[in-house]
Amino acid sequence: MKKNIIVRIGNFYYEGFRQMTIGRTLWLIILIKLFIIFAVLRLFFFQPALQGSDSEKAKQVRENLIAPP
Repeated sequence: MKKNIIVRIGNFYYEGFRQMTIGRTLWLIILIKLFIIFAVLRLFFFQPALQGSDSEKAKQVRENLIAPP
């Protein structure tokens, strides 16, 4: 009996990841790099644009929407 295509694709990836040796180390390195990019750099370089109370945030948004480019 022919299995569902989604189940076959899932089994293909499951078996492939289960049998990896060097690939696991590479995936670990990739995940660590992504963590550094999105978590650590965001803390130091990308400060939130809107700070303060709700009225201050609303004022800042209004000024940026009305200001000419």
